[in-house]
Amino acid sequence: MKNFELWNPTRLVFGENQLENVAKHIPAGTKNILMVFGGGSIKKNGVYDTVKGALKEYNVIDFSGIEPNPRYETIMKAREVALAENIDFILAVGGGSVIDACKFLCVAIPFTESDPWDIIKKGLGKKVTEAVPFGTVLTLPATGSEMNSGSVVTREGTKEKLAFGGPLCFPKFSVLDPRVVASLPQRQIVNGVTDAFTHVLEQYLTYPAQAPLQDRFAEGILQTLVEIGPQVIANPGDSTVTGNFMWCCTMALNGLIQQGVPTDWATHMIGHELTALFEIDHARTLAIIGPNLYRVMFNNKKDKLVQYGERVWGITEGSEEEKAQATIERTVEFFHSMGIKTKISDYTDNHSDVAKTITSRFEERKWLGLGERGDITLEKVQEIVEMSI
Repeated sequence: MKNFELWNPTRLVFGENQLENVAKHIPAGTKNILMVFGGGSIKKNGVYDTVKGALKEYNVIDFSGIEPNPRYETIMKAREVALAENIDFILAVGGGSVIDACKFLCVAIPFTESDPWDIIKKGLGKKVTEAVPFGTVLTLPATGSEMNSGSVVTREGTKEKLAFGGPLCFPKFSVLDPRVVASLPQRQIVNGVTDAFTHVLEQYLTYPAQAPLQDRFAEGILQTLVEIGPQVIANPGDSTVTGNFMWCCTMALNGLIQQGVPTDWATHMIGHELTALFEIDHARTLAIIGPNLYRVMFNNKKDKLVQYGERVWGITEGSEEEKAQATIERTVEFFHSMGIKTKISDYTDNHSDVAKTITSRFEERKWLGLGERGDITLEKVQEIVEMSI
């Protein structure tokens, strides 16, 4: 196990009826809150009214319209409002996209050195020294963004989808109330299960690192998602099931299971390009790319594929290679069982140059060696994408 340092300052507030208590967690001295949300579903399911009622003692300014895969251009409009209204706290009410937008917004508001895009493009997230504090009310379990400092933002003009993060981008608190899942469309729930499942695989499906506790944590999340995924899809009104679903999504990416072990993230980096180019749902890009990345990098990942197959899927028959191959197929079957299609061509016909386009972008960014060993070369990226068409 590698040396590590774990620090996560986010206060997690979990359980039914916690929406009503959100005001208890607003920092002392706060006056003007920017409440950021997406397309307006929170006004239909009652979340907006509940949160707004809980914050009646504050001056709350709404900013709506944050897109799935939040756009830099929209966040800059929110920045203008925040500066004009002298905002001293931001509340993200939504899923991962809204929360990711607020992570960038919180550091972009006081940033005056240059174009705020430089925070992302030039990797300044860990160097910024000032941010507006923010909290979250989670309405869509999936990304784990409610308890980490990472964010992904899309710039419409250049069709770039890039990740950033830093110590000032942790939420001060996150409210997780399982009741909100009841009103979600099935597609979003399926995406959430897939997203969380792949988040775990990115941190687990690498190579043995003599970290048995982290492995067991990861396998426990995977096993729980396999068990409750179909349940939450069939009965999103069951708060016991949805509460466990929420907790799995948070645990999948709050930093715990990646401590002391190698991590991959190449599936995400390639998948982000599919979203930027074709607007494919983030979770579905992971289901498209992940299995083919495991096939191309099979020799690197065989040992952990076998362990994953034995412990999560109960695959014990055959040689090591046969078990590892069966594990990949069982993972694809799991995605298919939830209605997730796993080919680029299932989502777009305009894919003739996609592999070349992605590798060219990676080459421009100097992303020449991805994965846990840094050996997913541009040639291998091209192979993975071509297999995914």
